[in-house]
Amino acid sequence: MGRLRDAINRFRGGSTKYPESGVALLSAAELRDVLIAMNSSEVSISVRGSYQSDATLLLAEWQVWEPAWGSVRLRKQLERKFHVWMRLDPTRCEVQSIDEQWKVTWVGDPPKFAVSREHGRGQITEVSWESAFQRGPDGRRRKVETFRFDTRLMKSPLQDAVLGAGWVWRGVEKNEW
Repeated sequence: MGRLRDAINRFRGGSTKYPESGVALLSAAELRDVLIAMNSSEVSISVRGSYQSDATLLLAEWQVWEPAWGSVRLRKQLERKFHVWMRLDPTRCEVQSIDEQWKVTWVGDPPKFAVSREHGRGQITEVSWESAFQRGPDGRRRKVETFRFDTRLMKSPLQDAVLGAGWVWRGVEKNEW
């Protein structure tokens, strides 16, 4: 039944990844420590336990703050937030994950109010970037990337840590969470 569930889940956009054979299996507490320790690595995400008393629920978060000029000083406004919720299931040795994303579009110069707000939940894969033209050292104009957002850059290190601990990574949809 597990492989059938994986096939249905893949059809709906989820993904299930299995560890390679021979990988040492870590306990749930050890896996939790490994994931929370990712905060100090060069990955630009923060992983923490949930605010609930449930020790098996973790949250990985990535935020983009857009500078906005206030009346007195520079302040920041949230433009985009991306979460990966992870639930550890020690009986199956799997991590069930679901993504959640918020986007806000600001208008005005300086930005004064949000013109649109979006929210999504499920298995989200998104790549977006912004670029601008700048003059190079030779005086020619060239396109330079100023911003990049790729959900895979956040989820891949999490998946690698889970698979390296001998656990299964299972992406679930919102009706399964």
